[in-house]
Amino acid sequence: MAIADHRSGYVAVLGRPNVGKSTLVNALVGHKISIVSSKPNTTRHAIIGVLTDAGYQLVFIDTPGLESASGRLINRVMNRAAVGSLESADVVMLVVEAGSWKEGDDRALRLVAEAGLPCILTVNKIDRVKPRDRLLPILEEAAGRAEFAAIVPVSATLPENLGMLTTALYDLLPAQEALYGSEIATDRGLRFRAAEILREKLMQMLHKEVPYGVGVEIEDLEEDEQGRLRINATIWVDRESHKGIVVGKGGQQIKAIGQAARLDLQETLERPVYLESHVKVKRNWSDSAQSLRQLGYDAEQ
Repeated sequence: MAIADHRSGYVAVLGRPNVGKSTLVNALVGHKISIVSSKPNTTRHAIIGVLTDAGYQLVFIDTPGLESASGRLINRVMNRAAVGSLESADVVMLVVEAGSWKEGDDRALRLVAEAGLPCILTVNKIDRVKPRDRLLPILEEAAGRAEFAAIVPVSATLPENLGMLTTALYDLLPAQEALYGSEIATDRGLRFRAAEILREKLMQMLHKEVPYGVGVEIEDLEEDEQGRLRINATIWVDRESHKGIVVGKGGQQIKAIGQAARLDLQETLERPVYLESHVKVKRNWSDSAQSLRQLGYDAEQ
């Protein structure tokens, strides 16, 4: 295929926390690229997901939810990851929640305007708009906020209108060869994906403030003689009291979390998995550049 007939490019997926960016990227790519939960700030890194089809390749950069300035270093690192995605992007996919425009959406929109990139406003969670005739005024109100290349209402969970979204993105891609091999779905390796899936279960199964003080480090990952993937993980918490909550009475909570993570890993990685987890206390790890770098963040003071 001639280059003129093929389009590819980077799509920065931007938005405030909890609008469904990661669920949407997973649905578009057709693989579990990013972890998801109902809690904000589940995504902490910029993660690439690749959709390759005949004639085009969309390289999505899933980003942490944009927040206002925070005292914690991890929040500043996550914001930098989101803003940094604009530097390599050809297109921005600004994701908002249908019928729930907030201050964080305005903040994201200002960043898009400053970047000067074509932007598709993706209005997610339209399945929650009932009756459906309420959707049109929501879209009209959103259209008045800026000049968008397109406005596409979608539901990442149903899914709905994803084909319309990929068509709108295709129209904005530059003509060039594929950026990744057709077999590649993400730029992240096994260690990262294993750590993220375990952290996802921690986010989903723990309550209140505990998940936000949790980090995961893969100490060891290897394949044994039986072809089983053996993973040894350390779960970091920043308070002694949180360690007891994560472990649970008689170790039942950490056992349940580990079992859920193991089953998900086996399905995602398509191989048998043995997972062993330990919980350790490291106070203020989320505000330490050294600790964050140890967990794979691009952290600077």
